[in-house]
Amino acid sequence: MSNSLCKVADLAEFIRIAHPDHHFSKSAEDACIAIGTLVEQLNTHTVIYNILRNVVENGDLLPTTSLDNHVAQLFLFDFEQSGIHLPEEKRKLAVDLNEYVLHLGQRFSIGAHQAKLVNKEDLPSHIRHQFALEGDNITINGLYTDAANEIAREAAYKIYLYPSEEQEATLIKLLQSRNLLAQLCGFPTYAHRTLRGSLAETPEMVTSFLDSLTAELKPRAAKDYNTMRNMKKKMHHSSKELALWDIPYYTGVARRQLTGSGEDFTAYFSLGACMEGLDFLFQTLYGIRLQPTPLKPGEAWNNDIYKIEVIHESEGFLGTIFCDFYDRSRKPHQDCHFTIVGGKELSDGSYQNPVVVLMLTLPAPSWGRPSLLTPSMADNLFHEMGHAMHSMLARTRYQHVTGTRCATDLAEVPSILMEFFASDPRVVSKFARHYKTGEKLSMERIEALCSAKHSFSASDMQQQVFYSTLDQRLHNSNFDNGTCTTDILNQVQQECYGLPIVQNTAWQHRFSHLVGYGAKYYSYLLSRGVAAWIWQQYFQENPFSRQSGEKFRKGFLAHGGSKPPHEMVASFLGKDVNPTSLTQSLILDLDMKQEALQLLLRQNRSTRFF
Repeated sequence: MSNSLCKVADLAEFIRIAHPDHHFSKSAEDACIAIGTLVEQLNTHTVIYNILRNVVENGDLLPTTSLDNHVAQLFLFDFEQSGIHLPEEKRKLAVDLNEYVLHLGQRFSIGAHQAKLVNKEDLPSHIRHQFALEGDNITINGLYTDAANEIAREAAYKIYLYPSEEQEATLIKLLQSRNLLAQLCGFPTYAHRTLRGSLAETPEMVTSFLDSLTAELKPRAAKDYNTMRNMKKKMHHSSKELALWDIPYYTGVARRQLTGSGEDFTAYFSLGACMEGLDFLFQTLYGIRLQPTPLKPGEAWNNDIYKIEVIHESEGFLGTIFCDFYDRSRKPHQDCHFTIVGGKELSDGSYQNPVVVLMLTLPAPSWGRPSLLTPSMADNLFHEMGHAMHSMLARTRYQHVTGTRCATDLAEVPSILMEFFASDPRVVSKFARHYKTGEKLSMERIEALCSAKHSFSASDMQQQVFYSTLDQRLHNSNFDNGTCTTDILNQVQQECYGLPIVQNTAWQHRFSHLVGYGAKYYSYLLSRGVAAWIWQQYFQENPFSRQSGEKFRKGFLAHGGSKPPHEMVASFLGKDVNPTSLTQSLILDLDMKQEALQLLLRQNRSTRFF
């Protein structure tokens, strides 16, 4: 039943989001609503729930495996998310709270992206041209981190992040409602409820991990900030102290100083070359080919969709990847991976092969010129293909736990690992070539490009730790004593960040990830820690090792979410996954890349600013 429901729901959700014809997307939306209503009826079906709970607590009439038991527990938890196990009055309150939380999240997300309007007279005349001007008003719709004028960056930061009473009220209601819902369902906080079944397992583990990382990063980030201060003095002869609005700007300057503009590399990163590089890498690691295949009538939703079959050298056909690569009108500007059909064992002993879609926003080809990618676009392509391989190479009994259908802090590991391959000169040298001449990108430029990606990586990671800690702290506060979210932000910034607070700003009012990744924002950092560990243990010495590729496929990718995440990762790495080991893997990776960057800087003494 779950498989049949998911095949309809997953396809409808994708068409609703991605189809360019609004008639199709509207029909898909209607299907999503209908299937959602049916799923809600099943999730509140007390007879099914009581049978399942009895099986989980007392065992089944037929023999079960550890996999069966794990999946049964996952289904039971899904049931109890809706409060089905509660008395009638509390169950109704849980349903109402779920709807209220959804409503508050939508309202907060809209507010988080709302532009600010100010009278043009409120800004110095020499920076007004940096912003959109309508009559007497100036629209500030972001932080303008690329602006060379520091007054413009400062103005945008202070105006865009000026506190909003409405956002504050909505955010506090959202956090309080989430905690109340969690407590109704028997959890101390929303974070405890959200992290159940994750790789981290508990908020206490997440906090310990973030605290450990904070301590290690402080001296390393301080060096980054000192370098940026020197850059600011040399470039602009500025006596102003380094501020939060300066960080993205000088990070970008540093990377361009090492490599030139990203546009200078696009001729060497055509989409075709990058796909050939991925095909070579996957053949080498896993013995699989990415085989372009003609589309069947009705399979494509636009005229520029590619269909790729994944073929193993001995096992044959493993699954299908539909690639929706190019930007177009009304297409969501977000690179992502959709599961259309999840892999699973069928009752006749055969396997239901997976079908996924990769959706990116790459530049379309033009006359005589293929789609040319910047290095960051190539990184995103590798990242999303990591998700696709997780889906293609998983071999699970149940589609409910196949591929990326696992805890968030586990699902990102294969995709982040692919970023390590995309940043390794040995890998990039295999495919980076000029689309016209076929000339290979020189190893010197490849090494500069790969090293430049890690400029100021300690300060960048410190920022991610700050965001993650703030997320945890907000979800562990009740706000009953008049505390506001800015009080919590200021406290976290003093503990975690190497730069001072900017008064009369409320960055958290723009933190839209609190909606979709509430209490889970740490997942990217923890997944990066696991990915770095896997890279160091299996691929750092030889990124083309078939032996290591097979170990990763069979010991990690094949399981999807069919095993408890902590148990599966610890078994694969041969060591307990804890805050100390994860911090060590991240810091080791950071230090090694900084050494490579410093070596490059010593060799390239012409670099102006650092």
